[in-house]
Amino acid sequence: MPGFTALDGTELAYHVVGEGEPLVCLPGGPMRASAYLGDLGGLSRHRRLLQLDLRGTGDSAVPADPATYRCDRQVDDVEALRAHLGLERVDLLAHSAGGDLALLYAARHPRRIRTLTLVTARARALGIDFTEEHRREAAASRTAEPWFEAAFGAYERVWAGSVADADWDGFAAFFYGRWDTAAQAHAATEVEQTNERAADLYASFGAFEPAVARAVVATLEARVLLLAGAVDSGPLPRVAAAVAELFPRAELSVQPEAGHFPWLDDPRRFTETVMAFLDRER
Repeated sequence: MPGFTALDGTELAYHVVGEGEPLVCLPGGPMRASAYLGDLGGLSRHRRLLQLDLRGTGDSAVPADPATYRCDRQVDDVEALRAHLGLERVDLLAHSAGGDLALLYAARHPRRIRTLTLVTARARALGIDFTEEHRREAAASRTAEPWFEAAFGAYERVWAGSVADADWDGFAAFFYGRWDTAAQAHAATEVEQTNERAADLYASFGAFEPAVARAVVATLEARVLLLAGAVDSGPLPRVAAAVAELFPRAELSVQPEAGHFPWLDDPRRFTETVMAFLDRER
């Protein structure tokens, strides 16, 4: 298993999937092991995916100081990986909560970014996040699904304050464009792949300074792709569009009938969209 040493001495691991030009991939969760990314819908046939296990997840070691789970304190880990790989600039892809880490990295090291691909990504680092109203809006588009009533009931109980595992598991279908066997198997791995303690600290107080990050990304020279799922709530496509407006060279792609994991819902379309962006003449 390839690995490297972070600045604080924590041993970190990354997984290499496929061959070709490198694409550094940051997982979401937050703090979920990168295994759930799989081969990103076959993207590994076109790029060598370097999937980082964030500290305390997957094959990476648990840090001595839990405070280093905070998102902004993991920016140094991404930079250490870049240096370890010997890359002057990186093509960086981030999913979900990994979007915050990628945005903070871009704000701190803007000249190290060649391209930035944000897949159904959060943007708390820029002061934009999804809300309960966003969740309800996306859910309302899926009332015809056979699982809707049970899943929405679980949503309602969680919004009311339920901490029961059954309720949190019960609305997983909303995160997928198709709640089929593959989606259910994918969802079933979330708990075992996630460091819950680290997840609680990831976005804790002090992690984000949106005004500072916005000022930097407003001058970012790198091209940026925001890929949203048409039926995803985090972010809604219109929220992803608002994030795109904060960059000088950003584009938005909304994948039809896709949820929070678009490479599972339509692998070919996902791969074609990402590769068309990455391969575009710079």
